[in-house]
Amino acid sequence: LSVNCLDRHVEKSPNRVALIWERDEPGTAVHVTYRELLDLTCRLANTLKKYGIQKGDKVAIYMSVSPLSVAAMLACARIGAVHSVVFAGFSAESLAGRITDSGCKAVITYNQGVRGGRIIELKTTVDEAVKNSASIKHVFVAQRTDNKVQMGDHDIPLEEEMAKAASVCIPESMDSEDMLFMLYTSGSTGKPKGIVHTQAGYLLYAALTHKYVFDYQEGDVFGCVADIGWITGHSYVVYGPLCNGGTSVLFESTPVYPDPGRYWEMVQRLKINQFYGAPTSIRLLLNYGEEWVKKYDRSSLKTLGSVGEPINHDAWQWFYHVVGEGRCTLVDTWWQTETGGICIAPRPSEEKAEVVPAMAMRPFFGIVPVLMNENGKVMEGNDVSGALCIAQPWPGMARTIYGDHQRFVDAYFKAYPGYYFTGDGAYRTKEGYYQITGRMDDVINISGHRLGTAEIEDAMADHPEVPETAVIGYPHKIKGEGAFAFIVLKEQTAHTDRVKEELKTIVASKIAKYAVPDHILVVKRLPKTRSGKIMRRLLRKVVTEQSSDMGDVTTLDDPSVVKEILDAYQKYKEKSSS
Repeated sequence: LSVNCLDRHVEKSPNRVALIWERDEPGTAVHVTYRELLDLTCRLANTLKKYGIQKGDKVAIYMSVSPLSVAAMLACARIGAVHSVVFAGFSAESLAGRITDSGCKAVITYNQGVRGGRIIELKTTVDEAVKNSASIKHVFVAQRTDNKVQMGDHDIPLEEEMAKAASVCIPESMDSEDMLFMLYTSGSTGKPKGIVHTQAGYLLYAALTHKYVFDYQEGDVFGCVADIGWITGHSYVVYGPLCNGGTSVLFESTPVYPDPGRYWEMVQRLKINQFYGAPTSIRLLLNYGEEWVKKYDRSSLKTLGSVGEPINHDAWQWFYHVVGEGRCTLVDTWWQTETGGICIAPRPSEEKAEVVPAMAMRPFFGIVPVLMNENGKVMEGNDVSGALCIAQPWPGMARTIYGDHQRFVDAYFKAYPGYYFTGDGAYRTKEGYYQITGRMDDVINISGHRLGTAEIEDAMADHPEVPETAVIGYPHKIKGEGAFAFIVLKEQTAHTDRVKEELKTIVASKIAKYAVPDHILVVKRLPKTRSGKIMRRLLRKVVTEQSSDMGDVTTLDDPSVVKEILDAYQKYKEKSSS
């Protein structure tokens, strides 16, 4: 696999640029050729081997986006080790859970990270995460800043070791179905699941979708601004573009640092041809107005892409007309961590075929979508809505959940036997195109990050004064969805504001900052069925102010709870607006 991404390009065109690292500090891009990336990868691979990392071992990567973090992924692939990249914004507890679940033998990290002009303590977080780990033998520490961090017995200065290592590393021979990486994602239960992708099918699918969905041509500069901690970074920053011998941009910063023109200044300076980003960033930038975009020359752009959540109409129109000047194809891409690559998108298609705004539209080669009704029957014909399933396997699909194949079967193949259930609902238009309508389970999408509400609830349940919680998603202008928490306090609790602040801190430290609820509402009790199941559907109606249409409340053990919660919500709203 690393041969497909590196060696074969080095043989043909060693000085072609593989990576352009757009560092956090504006205007300081670093170009890395295929030859240089192969050198980095081999030295890193030999360093891992020197310290006992072997084929099949798991290695956690907790790093910001950089040539070295890409080399770390490729080095693992080269020696047959399995990488588990953990987004560098996750808390120590999140990292520790992922290390334990997969039994990682080593962590590769930076002394610190830099983002939006701020320093992020990465090594300190890793120290906290591995202090009680039974499996971790070594922590490899690279330098992103000049600041010194504490180094302990199992800590290894990565660059020093790489400088001593040989620059040739014979790649391990791998079976097409050997594990390549695992990546944790949220499910509807509290525990994140380690999605497993394998070698050949995954790489083939990432490479083909990259080439055909974005119409990637040799010599293009591909700018996917996702972090490597997410599947988008794996497939469309690293594996797809490099397998295709492309030039891939690594974006370390934020869309508003040092100002809201950052993306477009970068497009002008690096002459980016394809720009792939998240609707949440587009919605954020839309608020700052058009002048930040129009200030810069975007004539290099040919294709725009949107990923992470369904894009709303306003954001689509702004992205298409303002950023792309109405002349770039805009592909709204639907896929998941589990699918490995893009499954539904407006391109590839017949030449000049229509693109309907804010719609994923067309299945990729080999993807057979079907819609299911409540009775588990396939819905025929057009102008219908149902549960989105995929009817036959495709090369990029996940193979299992690490250490829990039964959960894999239950989560994706049990609801509709013989089909892969995506967890999303979709509408098939009169013309036969697909529009994704959103999740059908207790999973929300905050700024393009998938998060099970159960995960937030589990974190808050650790507070001694909070016996019960229910978290739901609600529409948010910038983030797409935000988390809204309903909590029940113990009777003697007086300081509700203090408890709310403590809950926010707990969620940030147990999961990550982006998971912290925007609103926390104290209620006397939660709406439950007679069997004790919380009816989150009713809470959603309260928050989205559709309380006139509560639907069937006969299964509630005490229907009067609805009015109680509505009153509490109205009071909370009045207090917030004053």
